[in-house]
Amino acid sequence: MSSVKKSGTYILGDREVYRLGYGAMQLAGPGVFGPPKDPEMAVKVLQAAVEAGVNHIDTSDFYGPHVTNQLIRKALHPYPASLCIVTKVSARRNEKGDWIPAMSPAELTQAVEDNLRNLGLEALEVVNLRSMLDVHGPAEGPLEEPLETLITLKKRGLIRHIGLSNVTAKQVADAQKMTPVACVQNFYNVANRQDDALIDALAAQNIPYVPFFPLGGFTPLQSGELNDVAEKLGATPMQVALAWLLQRSPNILLIPGTSSLGHLQENLAAADLQLPDWALTALENIKP
Repeated sequence: MSSVKKSGTYILGDREVYRLGYGAMQLAGPGVFGPPKDPEMAVKVLQAAVEAGVNHIDTSDFYGPHVTNQLIRKALHPYPASLCIVTKVSARRNEKGDWIPAMSPAELTQAVEDNLRNLGLEALEVVNLRSMLDVHGPAEGPLEEPLETLITLKKRGLIRHIGLSNVTAKQVADAQKMTPVACVQNFYNVANRQDDALIDALAAQNIPYVPFFPLGGFTPLQSGELNDVAEKLGATPMQVALAWLLQRSPNILLIPGTSSLGHLQENLAAADLQLPDWALTALENIKP
């Protein structure tokens, strides 16, 4: 059995995917802007991920922009029937690479059309609406208007399922009054656990939670504690962080990204790592 299969499966939209997937963001250039230094290596990483069993790839047409989607199409199209590609909308990039909110009906429609064209798809499996009310993190505020646009595009057959990203628990609940929510994608890891209650609430509803930045926002002390556990287990800090997320809740789906074949194999091997009780205790005691 491959490492990916050992991660288990969960339902995303109406597709069964392995819980250990792949995030394409790092395939773009520095700052997620422009092309990568080695486009052929990017293609090889994508192909290696799918060959290893990955059937959930997370992307966006504003990565690059357009770069990661074009690489995914070059590497994998025509796509395996089992592959679930998830994208996100509501941002754009200016000429400097800044992240600009793009949540108007016209901008969201254009974003969906760009994703379809660059990925070579007739319909997008899951489109996450990323709240841009605050670029740096979830912020309360209405998302009804952009959601209405995605619902309209879903009725047109361009989107099969709608998810949310960078959102609060209230925004999730409000969205569910308008449309089924296929998944929630927020910043979360062992050292940044503000979404603990949301994860548990979503699990009770069989809704996937997709954390990003599994090693993001660690203080030097927190990093030291994670490194200590990793060293004792003979694993990398990234593998421990991913293994902790897999054991945290069965509805968590992982999308670690890399542009390196070696790091890809290391990340996927996290599914082989079963954290013992002492390690879980040490990680749970990491202070926010």
